[in-house]
Amino acid sequence: MTARGAAGRCPSSPWLGPQLLLVCLLVSRSIAKEVSEHCSHMIGNGHLQVLQQLIDSQMETSCQIAFEFVDQKQLDDPVCFLKKAFFLVKDIIDDKMRFKDNTPNANATERLQELSLRLKSCFTDDYEEQNKACVQTFHETPLKLLEKIKNFFNETKRLLEKDWNTFSKNCNNSFAKCSSQGNNEQRGGSSGPRIPEFYFHLLGIILVLLAVGGLLFYRWKRRSHREPQTLDSSVGRPEGSPLTQDEDRQVELPV
Repeated sequence: MTARGAAGRCPSSPWLGPQLLLVCLLVSRSIAKEVSEHCSHMIGNGHLQVLQQLIDSQMETSCQIAFEFVDQKQLDDPVCFLKKAFFLVKDIIDDKMRFKDNTPNANATERLQELSLRLKSCFTDDYEEQNKACVQTFHETPLKLLEKIKNFFNETKRLLEKDWNTFSKNCNNSFAKCSSQGNNEQRGGSSGPRIPEFYFHLLGIILVLLAVGGLLFYRWKRRSHREPQTLDSSVGRPEGSPLTQDEDRQVELPV
């Protein structure tokens, strides 16, 4: 009765223990081998060609798209950069890359969405991956955006082929550095407004000086305009006026 036991319990026979352990080891080894081969060849050249076709089919335009991506200046570790960018790339493909249904570009985007879902198994989750550390908002044309996406998949493909387990690296320390840099920038930004405030004061002084200078110039112009009028009124008398006649007589008197 005890040998049959409850459902889900292992048999009590001692000789089955080593055999079960050996089977578990073989199964786990085969699963790890499948995962390694799976990740190493996850991204094919066909996916890169699809991205290149999307790039080539874009119309040249100056219109820009706002999207969030990793700031490479803050996160210079290539593995952690791609690890952080993975979730952002997935959001870009889902939210920004929209095309008319049943078109070649729409079908290409669906292939990239499927690739992103399968590629997630090759990345280990870090606590800091989902926060906004090391991330900033970019404004790029659709062409530049697609080039960023292609560079991401191209570099991810290269690293996975080199080491399928490369993205199991713990990047929490690198992400934490970004967070500390962001906090330092915010603290430094609290004293930053003093510089614009100084410029505001300087601008106010300049405006006051311009206003005073303009007022003085207006008064000088008005005064200089009045003086010629008084001179003209005294000089420009008519020839037949009594004053001019008396002056002529005085000149004609004999000495």
